[in-house]
Amino acid sequence: MDSTALLLMGGGSRAAYQAGVLRGIARLAREFVPDAAGSPFDVICGTSAGAINGVGLARGAQDFLQAAEALVQLWARLHADRVYRTDVSRISASGARWLTALAFGWMTGRTPRALFDNTPLRELLQEEHDAQQLQAAFDAGALRALAVTALSYTTGRHVTFYQSPHVVLPWRRSQRIAVADTIGVPHLLASSSIPFLFPAEPVQLEGNDEWFGDGTMRQMSPLSPAIHLGADRILVVGAASRQQPGWYDTVPASGYPSLAQVAGQALASVFLDGLSADIERLQHVNAMVSRNPEIADARDGWRKIEVLVMSPSERIELIAARHVQRLPATVRALLRPLGGTEARGAAFASYLLFEPEFTRELIDLGERDALARRDELAAFLYGVVPDTMAA
Repeated sequence: MDSTALLLMGGGSRAAYQAGVLRGIARLAREFVPDAAGSPFDVICGTSAGAINGVGLARGAQDFLQAAEALVQLWARLHADRVYRTDVSRISASGARWLTALAFGWMTGRTPRALFDNTPLRELLQEEHDAQQLQAAFDAGALRALAVTALSYTTGRHVTFYQSPHVVLPWRRSQRIAVADTIGVPHLLASSSIPFLFPAEPVQLEGNDEWFGDGTMRQMSPLSPAIHLGADRILVVGAASRQQPGWYDTVPASGYPSLAQVAGQALASVFLDGLSADIERLQHVNAMVSRNPEIADARDGWRKIEVLVMSPSERIELIAARHVQRLPATVRALLRPLGGTEARGAAFASYLLFEPEFTRELIDLGERDALARRDELAAFLYGVVPDTMAA
């Protein structure tokens, strides 16, 4: 039986888009396979905020429609203070620590860990995560494998933590390893700790504690976990457009770039680089296998694997620019000197905009994008050729 993987690549609050895509796919499931309650994905891989979405969907793999809607409701009700502390005392202390470190760090010897304290996110994940429900999905056969990827600051290696009831041999590549583990809250915090914004998270690896950050950093082979876990086709849902024209076509030039504008471009490179090149490599392998079927070897990934990529049809930073004033006043005060509340800095702010007005617009965009590609998704996920395609 063919295996279908879902790869979710996140980016802070932008990952609300993925919930919308999944709701759209749930609508297609009701249309094309009304009697199938389970998830169309038996392998789920997540990175960054996509790891949080992926584990949430995996827990509900026995009832895909309900799991997709639960993600939508989570994102639709989310506020920034459920992800990071926004109170005056904490924000003021954070700003003071960074200012002191930049001005007098050589005297104090103390360095701040991150711009924001994500303790509320830890508490939210502890409320939401249900290890027994996840295990039940495995036991019922609704889920074959789950993977979460993070970057070890300690060693510089990308680590894929995976959980599966089946025999899956760990793999090692240059600066990439995979280890079997029971996925939990520490893995989600590690994978979603955006550099500089959120603190690193310790996770035990091979008997030692290592410090981890966002799994999208330096992720040159994002398709690799799904392939190693046996996927025959992979649906990739990103949280940023794969084609991002420069600001010059929408925002007039206005002098020297702000720190927020520079940071936004840096984060965009973190979250966007790697996928396109990895897809090109896979297409090259597919072409070689098609021409030379005798070289196919499933154990080494030398097999034909289909890939379909979903990404926002609108530029999320432009949507964020309309909602940046929805951020708590304390956060706006912290970002304002960096240019983070200006239109040019909206790309940076978009990773922190955990506010319903913004996330709901992304959910709606994701659902529209999925329904706009109804025929492609129906054929890819369910092997159904809709009448519009047949015609």
